[in-house]
Amino acid sequence: MDEDLPTEFDLIVVGTGLSESIVAAAASRIGKTVLHLDSNEYYGGFWSSFNLEALRKYAEECRDRTQLGCEKVEEGFLPLGRATFVENVAEEWFPFEEGAEVDGWNREKILKEFRRFNVDLAPKLLYSRGSMVELLISSNICRYAEFRAVDRVATIWNGRIMTVPCSRSDVFTSRDVNVVEKRLLMKFLQSCASFETDGSGTDEHRLEDIEGKTFLEYLKSHKLTPNLIHYLLYTIAMGNDRTSCREGLEGVKKFLLSLGRYGNSPFLFPMYGCGEIPQCFCRLCAVFGGIYCLSKSIEGITLKHSKGERSFQSLRCGKQTIEAKSIVIGQGYVSAGVFSGEPDQQDANHKGCGKMARGVFLVNVPLGGASQNTGGGGVSLMKLPPVEGHEDGATIIQLAHFSGTCPKEIYLIHITARAISDDPQADLAPYVTQILSREAPKTAPSPAEGEIFENTQENTDSTILYQLYFTIPACVSCSQGRPSTLPRGLHLACGPLLELDYDESIARAQAIFKDIYPEEEFLPRAPDPEQIIIGDEEDQQQQPEQAQEAPSSEKATTGDKVESGRECRESESSSSVPVTPSSVGVPQAEDDAQEAKEDAVEKAEECVEQK
Repeated sequence: MDEDLPTEFDLIVVGTGLSESIVAAAASRIGKTVLHLDSNEYYGGFWSSFNLEALRKYAEECRDRTQLGCEKVEEGFLPLGRATFVENVAEEWFPFEEGAEVDGWNREKILKEFRRFNVDLAPKLLYSRGSMVELLISSNICRYAEFRAVDRVATIWNGRIMTVPCSRSDVFTSRDVNVVEKRLLMKFLQSCASFETDGSGTDEHRLEDIEGKTFLEYLKSHKLTPNLIHYLLYTIAMGNDRTSCREGLEGVKKFLLSLGRYGNSPFLFPMYGCGEIPQCFCRLCAVFGGIYCLSKSIEGITLKHSKGERSFQSLRCGKQTIEAKSIVIGQGYVSAGVFSGEPDQQDANHKGCGKMARGVFLVNVPLGGASQNTGGGGVSLMKLPPVEGHEDGATIIQLAHFSGTCPKEIYLIHITARAISDDPQADLAPYVTQILSREAPKTAPSPAEGEIFENTQENTDSTILYQLYFTIPACVSCSQGRPSTLPRGLHLACGPLLELDYDESIARAQAIFKDIYPEEEFLPRAPDPEQIIIGDEEDQQQQPEQAQEAPSSEKATTGDKVESGRECRESESSSSVPVTPSSVGVPQAEDDAQEAKEDAVEKAEECVEQK
């Protein structure tokens, strides 16, 4: 039987997506009481990761879902729904014949390994010097996650999958660019590294030369060859034909500044999938007193009217009515009925969330073959330019078992593009056909009797063993209007955006936090577990005597000082935390500060006994 929750909080957060989880963590960190609810039985909403069985079950639920209607406010009450469902779901398996396999895989074997999969609804990468990495470090949330460095950045040029030279060493060792092109590319990259948006950088990129131009026009004006323009525009600047010159130069500089921080790649990928990122912020919120409830029945919110203005008053959760000063609601819970009157027109520069066509594929061979995928990080990025009828290209993320998202000898591929119709399979078809195959791999001829035959031809065709298509919808704020017509105290958080990193999502979460707490610091650094002291000063002074007298099987009292275990942990850290260029991160932190304290004190006791 569920226990009753407290009836009053500083902040209520509905939904455990990334943006609302960041706000919850930031509020809890500054001492606010936070209630974080989710009607789902899992964290993340549209940012979640699922094992293969859970993913297929979720897809089936999305097919059978009931559409969230446009509920109106009646007598000051607005119903909330559970609509964190993707749309336009389609699933298909390779036509395995009875007993037949493709490189050792068939449907039964794939399903048997379902627990080894971690499939993201909205996969992302992190620039090594992007907003997410900087936020994880500055807030000390980085200790809750581990990351892998991306091995390879690729694209397709003249029908071939090509590895894009990123660093100086890549440029000069690449066989796909000639000597003249190498010099042109290095010169242009060096000038981009010194570009400043205020015009204070090099004279190479003067503001009067870039204003009003697209990045494509600017690249052509530098007499770069077509393949260099392709590399710079689509895979380094992460742009398209409409990208402005300023945005393109900023994108190239961001790419270059991220190189070398964690290996020979500008990107990181979270181990076990991007669904770990929202949970990191939820974990911090819980450590500082936030209360979490999943699978919670959320009926709706009550609004009050005062002097012609609507404002949030309370949340009805099951049989309870819970009051709070503010509420943040994630994507999918409210309809357009939350707005009063006609929503405002969207700003032309406003980037709406959602509207993403997604494809999830399991294949037998990595893109380009094993010879092009020799890195040990298990993560590759490919950018494809837009095809006819599309304004944006496609982002492709390939994952191997090193990333903790799939079993060995099978590869998980994510394709993401802007949805232009209600059929994600049709939207992604022009990109899928460029890199994947629906045909069974060709088998080598059998040698004649007594003949020794060695097959030296590499299989480079990635055969689709399983595919799932769906569309991530836009939130009500991005699809209906801006939040200026919302009731006071009510804030709407956006879902995933069509961006490679998390920069815009973090900016929007920070804007919500500053709107609620304008004078407070956003996510100040959290203390390490050994810095948390529980108890009063008098107990701390008695700690050395108590530790010396206590048997090794007993735990120290709550007044013990935690820092005394630091020396033991530091002496063991080199053997317990392996860090390589392809495995960047920190060990998983304790979910609770109390557990961390007890562990540290036990190690302190062992040190004292040894002395």
